[in-house]
Amino acid sequence: LLGFVGSDAKGQDQGYFGLEGYYNGQLKGRPGIISQEKDATGKPILLGNLREVEPKNGRTLVTTIDRTVQLIAEEKLKKGIEKYGAKGGSVVILEPKTGQILAMASEPPYDPAQWQKYKEEDFKNPVVADSFEPGSIFKLIGMSAALNEKVVKPDTICGKCEGPREIGGFTIRTWNNKYYPNSTATQILEHSDNVGMVFIAEKLGISRYLRYLKKYGFGEPSGIDLQEETVPELRASSEWKPIDLAVASFGQGIAVTPIQMARVVATIANGGELVTPYVVSKIVGEEKVFENKPKIIRRVVSQETAQVLTEMMVKAVENGEARYFAPKGYKIAGKTGTAQIPIAGHYDPHKTIASFVGFAPADDPRFAMLVRYVQPSSSPYGSETAAPTFFEIAKDLFAYWGIPPKS
Repeated sequence: LLGFVGSDAKGQDQGYFGLEGYYNGQLKGRPGIISQEKDATGKPILLGNLREVEPKNGRTLVTTIDRTVQLIAEEKLKKGIEKYGAKGGSVVILEPKTGQILAMASEPPYDPAQWQKYKEEDFKNPVVADSFEPGSIFKLIGMSAALNEKVVKPDTICGKCEGPREIGGFTIRTWNNKYYPNSTATQILEHSDNVGMVFIAEKLGISRYLRYLKKYGFGEPSGIDLQEETVPELRASSEWKPIDLAVASFGQGIAVTPIQMARVVATIANGGELVTPYVVSKIVGEEKVFENKPKIIRRVVSQETAQVLTEMMVKAVENGEARYFAPKGYKIAGKTGTAQIPIAGHYDPHKTIASFVGFAPADDPRFAMLVRYVQPSSSPYGSETAAPTFFEIAKDLFAYWGIPPKS
């Protein structure tokens, strides 16, 4: 998140990565300059022109990070990495209405004060620089789009959920090979049913599905004020086939960044409006203060759609695989995700990215959050790794903000 200060080609201090890299020009200030006329021998001409430019101190950044929330995220993530035997992981927590980042933690970390002891690949912030196939957390996009276009309702019955689907020479199955004939759209989310999501996406169609991917901000920078943000490309609409729509509906065959997915769930929590995430709230200089204001980019789905999907996500938490870990007395909207990792043209059956996205309290969200583990070894599933960590962090946030449970 912070980045570090190194040296440029001239040996001058230079900020790299994170906030240090993005705001280097604001932080470094300006050296003073004295220019004076000299004679042919190089001696100053006493009556010659003398110009002096005073040095300027660098400006100070005031961040949106809440120290307590950051500490909770860091501690829970570190314990989760050890407990689930993951190679790495990230947590990002933001305020849905403003886009302010309250916490951003990643493992393994590095020490900015001793950056020379680490490899270059350690410096990137996975929340903004890592691209990955999201898995079932991506089902929120297709479901919200279908609801908004009114091609499905929460009680729409899936007429093609009785078994595997053959599409374009490929077989689509559910994650656990269990099938639920005549499932409703709500139950498709509860069961995290891949076959059901294909049914939903087909109702929507390729062109409308792609339109919502773009409305949610995929294929463009999120605008976050951190240096190393990457933007996975979206394929052109002419390259999409029915099988591409099918697998994208449950989060495979498409690459995203963690900040993009956190922004999606924040959009739903924010009543359907997409905001720009940001880390610095104020830049304080000697003369004046610059303030970062919340920026609403566009409306993605209607407020009614966002409310309907929120209720469906609440039921997915209450009735889904991760329900045993959820704190009692709180309405939490969420979705699990488990994605196999593509390696050399195929998916590794044993290596996964496990994730959970959500927000709470569902009726008046204080926070939206993404928890992501890379290659957890205790269990490949987001419901058994990322979800428990999400709920543990949520419990501490409820206590910190004094949000009581409802009976």
